[in-house]
Amino acid sequence: MRTIIWTGSLTSCPNPVKGASTPEATINVGPIGTDRNWKGIGISLLVIAVVLSLIGLSIVLLSKDDGGKPFGTPLTLDDLFEKTFQIHDPDAKWISGEYVKTPEFRPQVRELNPPEVSDSVLQFASWGVRGQQLVYIFENNIYYQMDVQSSSWRLTSSGEEGVVFNGISDWLYEEMVLHTQVAHWWSPDGSRLAYLTINDSLVPTMFLPRFTGSLYPRGKEYPYPKMCQINPSVRLYVVTLDGSALTTELKPPDSFEKSEFYITMVKWVTKERLSVRWVNRAQNMSILSLCDVTQDICTKKHVMTSDKWLDCQREEPVFSKDCTTLFITMPLKHGGSGTFNHITMISNQSDSQEVNMRHLTSGSWEVSQILAYDEGTNSVYYLSTETGATQRHLYSISNAMETECLTCSLFKSACSYYDAVLSPNYQHVLLNCRGSACCSNTITKCFISRLRYLNLCDFTMYLYCSSSCHFALDEEKEYPLLLVLDSTPGGQAVSDRFSLSWDSVLVSSNDVIVAHLDGRGSGCQGQRILHEVFQRLGTVDVHDQLTALEHLVKLPYIDANRVGVYGKAYGGFLSTLLVLSHPSVLRCGIAVAPITNWRLYGKLIQDFTNNIVTSYSYDCSHSVIIRFNLNIPLNFLIIHGTADANVHFQHSAELVKLLSASNVNYTLQIFPDEGHNIISVRSQHYFLSSVLNFFNRCFEEGYKEDD
Repeated sequence: MRTIIWTGSLTSCPNPVKGASTPEATINVGPIGTDRNWKGIGISLLVIAVVLSLIGLSIVLLSKDDGGKPFGTPLTLDDLFEKTFQIHDPDAKWISGEYVKTPEFRPQVRELNPPEVSDSVLQFASWGVRGQQLVYIFENNIYYQMDVQSSSWRLTSSGEEGVVFNGISDWLYEEMVLHTQVAHWWSPDGSRLAYLTINDSLVPTMFLPRFTGSLYPRGKEYPYPKMCQINPSVRLYVVTLDGSALTTELKPPDSFEKSEFYITMVKWVTKERLSVRWVNRAQNMSILSLCDVTQDICTKKHVMTSDKWLDCQREEPVFSKDCTTLFITMPLKHGGSGTFNHITMISNQSDSQEVNMRHLTSGSWEVSQILAYDEGTNSVYYLSTETGATQRHLYSISNAMETECLTCSLFKSACSYYDAVLSPNYQHVLLNCRGSACCSNTITKCFISRLRYLNLCDFTMYLYCSSSCHFALDEEKEYPLLLVLDSTPGGQAVSDRFSLSWDSVLVSSNDVIVAHLDGRGSGCQGQRILHEVFQRLGTVDVHDQLTALEHLVKLPYIDANRVGVYGKAYGGFLSTLLVLSHPSVLRCGIAVAPITNWRLYGKLIQDFTNNIVTSYSYDCSHSVIIRFNLNIPLNFLIIHGTADANVHFQHSAELVKLLSASNVNYTLQIFPDEGHNIISVRSQHYFLSSVLNFFNRCFEEGYKEDD
């Protein structure tokens, strides 16, 4: 993939963006000023040249010669491991209103070795926001240095390996809450550091064995809360870095003080104020607070509730400079289509003033991210799916409620999926095209992608199919079909975001049609579709996959006898259900690290999909392996790493035990000491080769039977 990054001066022009038809047209990216910033434009063009020189082109070039025949070679598995086929992100960042920084490395080695932890392993280290500030973590305690020459200063002392975590996440917070190892945040001026203390002392532990490399197997224990088990407790502290080491705790709201809760978002708004989002265990209530760290007071700014669960809980609110106005996304009803996440402005907030709430956007589409608020022009910048659920474009909306798409017609070869970062003064924007259009027309000569809409009685499903031009799809012939399932509830499998993975090899080299589906339980299509799986995972979502397959196998070029399915984690849960309960529909299937019993899985997903609050008498016997047909032989491959810390090998062990006892055929492939995502390059290659060979054999056998 070629990732295109564009920076442009955010200046106004008399014509709207959609009217710009030539490359020379001025791009209107919002009502920010009237004079052209020629210096900014020059810098932007320079950045384009520099950035593009850092980006690798990673696609298969399949075009036609004069004779009308394709030349070049189809995509292979080995190609995916070549550097030219990797996505090279230049990681450009704004350092001022007009300058963009790309990484430049001049290595110098200095040892971080506080005397009290001389034999410990460094867990984390990063620079601060001012000068040479440095923070690092040993033995779950935070250390601080004013610069690389000064001595270290220990900020916490409560850290305990595997039990108490300061400034870094435990398993639950890293994998399911914050989605990062980092659990600390610098104030804008570097004078303070906010951090979480996560206490797992009451959380049951899981043991991960390590079988290779020693005479006897080794292993480690780590806290892992499963369904109906206790959560870690979490506290938020702020420490002053002026030498006083003054540390204060920011208390949760009274309604959460005596109950289990999560802290899902922390963001500094000013050097003395930070916003915090507190979420209850069932994830159907959240409280957004604004905390004054100089007075240790947190003011409740907004409360959101749901009769099912709340999404977007890691979203960072955007505040005005005086903190009296904030912008967040909230579900807004749109006729009979349900509710969709839209921008809401909340203002005039204080104990003595009435809260004023105003919805800025509306429609049967969603705002995926609020980027910035420019008080000078009263404009809000955001990314949304207004042009389609599979797309992401940059928009602005002014105080006059005038909305403008800033990227819909930006280039002749239109990109339909963007990331965007505005400069600090809102005069420029850094655009990262993640869509397949950035690969120019050559990508259309590699794969034909067809987006289908399956209209059911009360909702529409997005179905995305890929086939290769290399074999010039002949609708008089029949081709095998592979259904690839999403790995997480609430995810999005169908989008315009470019990807190149192992299933692309099947498309290009093996004449297989690959399908992805966003049915009920998927994201970016509103709350109604998202919440359809509430308290019924493995029912309506499986039904939608079957509905899609029934639709596809009726197409004249699909071979109904050569249909396979692949899924990982939650997708493995679905693929297991499909293969075991509908073997007449699916000829073969693969489940990678499948969730086979919800009692055994991490509790966060259970809490919101099953709404388990404090009822430990809840029926935790949900198991996927209760419906299968023993009369038809299966072609079923289970793949799992023995050191998977997310979906433990225990899931596959329970599945294998039941299948063996029921005399059901299966194949098991394990990867010793590999985790949820295989790290070793050799193991990755072997894993993907096994997957490709499995489906090739399956489809070849089906083809012979058809003959």
